[in-house]
Amino acid sequence: MHFTKKNPTQKRLSLINNIKNKKILKFPGAYNPLTAKLIAEINFDGIYISGAVIANDLGIPDIGLTTLKEVSYRAKQIARVSDLPSIVDADTGFNDCAKTISVFEDAGLSGCHIEDQIEQKRCGHLDNKEIIPLKDMVKKINISVKSKKDKNFLVIARTDSNTVEGIKKTIDRVKAYEDAGADVIFPEAMKDEKEFEMIRKNTQISLLANMTEFGKSKILTADELENLGYQIVIYPVTTQRLAMKNVEDGLRAIMRDGHQNNIIDKMQTRKRLYELVEYEKYNTKNKKITDFKTGGHE
Repeated sequence: MHFTKKNPTQKRLSLINNIKNKKILKFPGAYNPLTAKLIAEINFDGIYISGAVIANDLGIPDIGLTTLKEVSYRAKQIARVSDLPSIVDADTGFNDCAKTISVFEDAGLSGCHIEDQIEQKRCGHLDNKEIIPLKDMVKKINISVKSKKDKNFLVIARTDSNTVEGIKKTIDRVKAYEDAGADVIFPEAMKDEKEFEMIRKNTQISLLANMTEFGKSKILTADELENLGYQIVIYPVTTQRLAMKNVEDGLRAIMRDGHQNNIIDKMQTRKRLYELVEYEKYNTKNKKITDFKTGGHE
């Protein structure tokens, strides 16, 4: 990709090294490649690619309808535009964990998480989820770990057990998933600091926390999560929610007013957009694609 410096192998190694530094890594969700470029420009630690967001973007609910082909295509587009490592949501493994790991590695991702819900999964912060037997999830993790070509590609085991079986059974699953070879544990829908802390006390490997809005988890700061012993925090749907709220408000204003003059100040300028896509860098010697300076095009 134009103007990136790190290849996927280097991105994975940098993520592994950053995890070892013990400072929590912030991974906002990117709903498209342009958002990923913005995340990188603001100096976040990585990019998260949410399965729910991809489903939403396709106009469908997050209930296991998206395919590996759809998710990997979008994930590759997002991962390739920056030097940051990217982690993708692999849902329940798309019925073939070995293929899923291979496809995401080839697409340039730095890691993926696979969850222990049934194939007809749902958002991790909704009620009435169903999970598969522990032994079946252990098998998925075993297959995923053995399928890695790059040892630094992260296999993240997500458990949705807390709202189904309770915290004690969740801890049993966390221990089993660690023993199965998972690189990182993702305990979904922890209620509060106490539950996050209980998970930390019962596993030795790295932990990922989900700070989604409108969910079952109390929103904790990155510092609070770091103090609880977590290595990564994701903000999966935040950017999409921000965008869609503003798009809806803007469209309603145009319908009401018959013009967009009252919402111009809510928009990204042409100049800012061209800065973000690095428009002028596409010029080559003796052949300019852009024959103007972006500063003159607001």
